[in-house]
Formats: sequence, structure tokens, C-alpha cells
Amino acid sequence: MTCFSSTDESAHYGFSVCMLLEQYRAQLRWEEEGVLELGTGDATAVADVVRSLPGLRVAGYDISAASVETARANIAARGVADRYTVELGDFFDQSDSAGGPSVSTVIANPPYIPAPDGHIVMPELWGGVRGNDLVLRLLKAGYHNVVTAVASYSDPVETVRTAQDLGYRVANFLAMGLDYGTYSSEPKVRDHIRRLCAEGRGWAGEDEYMVAIALFTRNPDVPGDRADQLLRALQLDV
Repeated sequence: MTCFSSTDESAHYGFSVCMLLEQYRAQLRWEEEGVLELGTGDATAVADVVRSLPGLRVAGYDISAASVETARANIAARGVADRYTVELGDFFDQSDSAGGPSVSTVIANPPYIPAPDGHIVMPELWGGVRGNDLVLRLLKAGYHNVVTAVASYSDPVETVRTAQDLGYRVANFLAMGLDYGTYSSEPKVRDHIRRLCAEGRGWAGEDEYMVAIALFTRNPDVPGDRADQLLRALQLDV
């Protein structure tokens, strides 16, 4: 098993998480509570965020032993091991065993590759048939604030509508266009993405798509609702 790596996407994710946490520092209360992370990967993006925000503490969980080993090395190399920890295990098992969320903010760049099944080049990146299984599960886990990646070809309309049904607003987001990489370009995946888009469940160009890092919140102290703007930024008609 290898660790997924995408320089452009990781840079976008790290920059966006940093910007959103900084902008809503007071309302999210992460200096007092810390932040949880679903799926650490190689940890480089978030380790840089932790280094940039001296008051930030992150507790991450990943189900891949190889990713955890790599993440811990990268965290140590950046000198933030005292404020960024990674445990091997299922994020949701940890949340359930604790009797529900005690930290109000969680961050995630979850797998979002849509495909008919998980038999793809890198199965760890499979996000379900529509690509948004992990995002929906995270929204249903009960955290007040969820900072997560939302891909334009992974049924973002369902993601946003489900979030609204659960009482979330899209406080803000940062969107970026990305080129298809190795995993999106796999013929099985590419054909499935075309079908989803034809059904109105996403958008993708011939070799490009959009990814937004969005703050979903149920916190009344966080103003605004940019759900429609988010979908338009992802090229969806609303």
C-alpha cells in the first residue's frame, strides 16, 4: 500500500484549511478545543498548517499503517509533533467509543473518486458509487463544524442538500480547478464520472474538475450561507 500524493491538491487543501481556520478562529474555538482529522494521509499539508498556526492542535486518524508511519515522520520533520498526533484506527470508531463528538471542529480531505465499485487503481481513494460516501458520513457524525473537500464530480448537490437537512450552512469555501490525474483518468473511473455528470450529479471537463474546501457549520456564531455560491463555483446549476 502506498500513500496518495498530489502536490496541487495538497497545496490547495492546506492553504484553504489554514485560511478558514484563521478567518473563523474565534467562532470555531480551536485554540481551546483542538481539531480532529479524518484521514491523515502523509500529513504534509496539515503539518504545514499546524506550523503556521501556533495555537492549533490536531489529532488525526488513518486506517493505513503505511500512511501513519509516513505522517509521523513528516510531522516530526516539521517540528510539530507536540501539537499534531496521528493514530492508527478508524476515525468513526473513535468518535463512537467516546460517546459522540467532544471537539466541535473536524477537518478532512476524504477519498472522493466515484466508481461502480472499489476495484480501481488505488482502492483507498474510492469514495463510493457517487464519490461522496465519506463526506456524507462525516456530516452525519454530529460535529458542529466540518471543513472538508467537495469535488465537482462527486455529487456535490446531494452533499450540500444533505448538509442542509442536517442543519448545516456553508459558511465559506475556496475552490480551485484541477487537472485529471492518474486515478481520475482510469477508464473505468472516467466513464463513471461521465455518467454521473450526464445525470446531473456533477461536473467535469474533458480533463479537469473542481475541488472546493468548504466550511459546513451549525454554529450560530458563524455568519452566512454560501451553499448556492459553492455549487456555482463547482459548475453546477442551482
